[in-house]
Amino acid sequence: MSAAHRLPYSKSRASLSRQLPLHLLLLLLLLALTACFNTAIAGKAYLTISYIEKIGRQYGQDAKQRLRSWQQLIRSNKNAPEEMKLHRVNAFFNKLKFVDDINHWQQEDYWATPVEFLISNGGDCEDFSIAKYYTLREMGVADKKLSIAYVKALNNNEAHMVLTYYKKAGATPLILDNLIPQIKSADKRPDLAHVYSFNGDNLWLSKKGKRAEIIGTSNRLDSWVKLRQRLEEQTVNAAKK
Repeated sequence: MSAAHRLPYSKSRASLSRQLPLHLLLLLLLLALTACFNTAIAGKAYLTISYIEKIGRQYGQDAKQRLRSWQQLIRSNKNAPEEMKLHRVNAFFNKLKFVDDINHWQQEDYWATPVEFLISNGGDCEDFSIAKYYTLREMGVADKKLSIAYVKALNNNEAHMVLTYYKKAGATPLILDNLIPQIKSADKRPDLAHVYSFNGDNLWLSKKGKRAEIIGTSNRLDSWVKLRQRLEEQTVNAAKK
């Protein structure tokens, strides 16, 4: 709207207050704030075309295409049933390569953002789980239904991470894992011993695959805090390009 067609703020507010009851004004304000909050959440995985083009110039056309495919996956499945979202996201990321942190990032333990994971075309179990978590969140799956779970892979006798999905509170979760292509419920994965899990808010001890006891917020996990800070920075940078 041009300046010529905008009313001065004080006059606009006075006019509006005379036309609408106070409770409706408060409702409109609440809706506006909610929309702003939802836009901020949605921005976690939003990449502008110019940002993707820049990635292509820096890291090659394959990296550019992986990001474009990721954006298309999100856009085309926002209204899909949640079970379909789980299967499509799991299959999409399980195509990427498994690479140990020390070989991939020259660090003992590095939690990559989804963009870093896709650009480099590989990562370890944490990176698979984190990318699936943020992609499903972007598709509209509620945070309370998702947890990144730290487990022990008994067949390999080593630490591992998977993404868990709870259809409803107290249910046995489904496991999205990079070790196998199938999505199975936790009680069908005797090869995994669950230790703890976390999401954007909470940190739980796990028992038999389920959340057993809240032991604090996920901010207790230093790697998670650093990842989220880096993700915020990438989100801001991507929006500017």
